[in-house]
Amino acid sequence: MSPNLLLVIVVGVLFAAGVTLLLERNLTRVILGITLLGNGVNLLILLGGAYGGPPIVGLTPEDGMSDPLTQAMILTAIVITLGMTAFLLAMAYRSWLLTGHDDVQDDVEDRRIMQRAERDQGLEDEDVPTAEGAPR
Repeated sequence: MSPNLLLVIVVGVLFAAGVTLLLERNLTRVILGITLLGNGVNLLILLGGAYGGPPIVGLTPEDGMSDPLTQAMILTAIVITLGMTAFLLAMAYRSWLLTGHDDVQDDVEDRRIMQRAERDQGLEDEDVPTAEGAPR
C-alpha cells in the first residue's frame, strides 16, 4: 500500500513552513512553527500506519485491522506538541511583560563570541600580534 501523494506533499509543506518559522527571532512565529511541525509529524506517523477497521478482536478480521501503534504514537505526539506550545506561550507572554515585545535578543556572551569570530577571521591572513603580544 502506497501513501497518497497529496498527503506526502502536505507533510512536506508543513515541515518546510514549520522549519522556516522556527528560524525566525519572533517567539510568536516560533510557536506557529512548532505547531506546524507537530501537525506534520502527526500526519507523517498516520501515513506510516496500516489502514483498516477498528483493532477490536471479533469485530474485524486480523488482516483487516488498522495498526493501533500509530494511533498511540499520534496521541503521544499531540500531547508533546501541546506541552511545547504551552511552554512557548508562557515564555512569549513573560517576554512581552518584561520587554514589551517577543523578539529574542542576542545574549551578551553571544555578541562577544561573534566579535571574537569576526576578529579571528580578519587576522587569519595577517601575522598580527594577539592581545598577549605573541604572534599567531
